[in-house]
Amino acid sequence: MNFEGKQICTRCIYDEGVPNITFDENGVCNYCKIMDQLQDEYKTGTQEGIDTYLKIVEEIKAAGKGKQYDCVIGVSGGTDSSYMLHVAVKKWGLRPLAVHYDNTWNTAIATENIRKVLGKLKIDLYTHVVDNKESDDIFKAFFIAGVPELDGPTDIALAEVLYRASSKYGIKYILEGHSYKAEGISPLGIMYIDGKYISDIHKKFGKLKMKTFPNMPLRSFLKWIIVQRIKKIRPLWYVPYSKEDARALLEKEYGWQYYGGHHLENRMTAFHHSVYHPQRFGMDQRNNSLSAAVRSGVMKREDALEEYSHSPVIEPELISYFKKRLELTDEEYEKLMKAPKHFFWDYKTYKQTFERMRPIFFALYKSHLVPKSFYLKYCFPLDMEKLKKVQAAQ
Repeated sequence: MNFEGKQICTRCIYDEGVPNITFDENGVCNYCKIMDQLQDEYKTGTQEGIDTYLKIVEEIKAAGKGKQYDCVIGVSGGTDSSYMLHVAVKKWGLRPLAVHYDNTWNTAIATENIRKVLGKLKIDLYTHVVDNKESDDIFKAFFIAGVPELDGPTDIALAEVLYRASSKYGIKYILEGHSYKAEGISPLGIMYIDGKYISDIHKKFGKLKMKTFPNMPLRSFLKWIIVQRIKKIRPLWYVPYSKEDARALLEKEYGWQYYGGHHLENRMTAFHHSVYHPQRFGMDQRNNSLSAAVRSGVMKREDALEEYSHSPVIEPELISYFKKRLELTDEEYEKLMKAPKHFFWDYKTYKQTFERMRPIFFALYKSHLVPKSFYLKYCFPLDMEKLKKVQAAQ
């Protein structure tokens, strides 16, 4: 990443190319201040934060009394979700059901990690496997559409599967392994995804019917959060967490294996972050986790800047695998990678609906029915003129 001529936050490594960024008189960006606000609200890593979360644990146990499971945890084979399974059972005494959405692009390492952790903890697994041809058709539609959210359908599908599993077994709590301290929160306006967006792109560019893909239209989303009132809790927003310590524990206790980098446990996600974003859009989302590490004192700012200045590591044969799966010739791939860029405002989405419903979503976030990150990112109008200028300059 080339920072030449760009203003960079004096606290993290976000630069002026990040959409909707602003800097105060000391050069500190607004995203750093959002993280400070989250720290103040959730008391992350403090005794107060721990005590608050332990009260939630008691609520989870009470709601799950007499049921086979008291919470749902999504699993990918990655560090955070694997660690969540461990502490849920070993530290908090919960009875989770593990849920996995298989987009058919998993690495063998991720699959084996899931097997090892679930096997030793004796946790049941609920899996939804999408038809691989259908999955590839949806990904190819997004690739042809020329939008940055290539792997976005996976996020929506996982969320829907988590809700479906919760509903099937009468579970009222979903635990998510996200840590804003370790990963940050994607800047507002860089990425967007919802069920309507997926449907519109697939309708325009897909060839197969969407039969096994678990999309989430607005009516389903509202059913899960308002009618069934299934809550989403992020324990790592309350309790102390070190990704490095978690990885060491998993390796020691379960023979868990590291897959080489953030989001690299899935080949589509790896292509999305290591190839597609940097080469197609001039975006490198490593700045999220690197900035988070700097803010948390885990990494020196100069070290983060140095790491970010080097291109992401690309797994050997990853691009060839992508072309083969999506049945793209070298010429088709190169043409699409250089085609005009498009963004969520070029297609149909629920964005304006979410903005109109902001007071409702505020109440829902306060009740743990949607994450605060959803409320912050999806429910406020964006400065579209500024956003389009930033995107055009990438």
